[in-house]
Amino acid sequence: MNRLVLSARLIERGALRYTPAGLPALDFRLEHQSQLSEESQLRKVSLQVRAIAIGAITRSLAALSLGEAGTFAGFLSGTRNGRGLLFHVTSLG
Repeated sequence: MNRLVLSARLIERGALRYTPAGLPALDFRLEHQSQLSEESQLRKVSLQVRAIAIGAITRSLAALSLGEAGTFAGFLSGTRNGRGLLFHVTSLG
């Protein structure tokens, strides 16, 4: 199963564009910070992730202000150049 749910803040958003199929697409970047327990030790977690939304979900993401937090859900894929991961956001809570 490939499913990711991440609490994060919107820190960067590109311009709305359209895929060759005519679907709206939005590239953006998310930042997550938390403290989690690993092997009974507290661990600080801080990360940024590149993300994309395609279709109707772009309206909800376009309405978010920079710095605003949300719960983003979707799946991971490789990038076109094969270097790194891309978070495909399919829902926002």
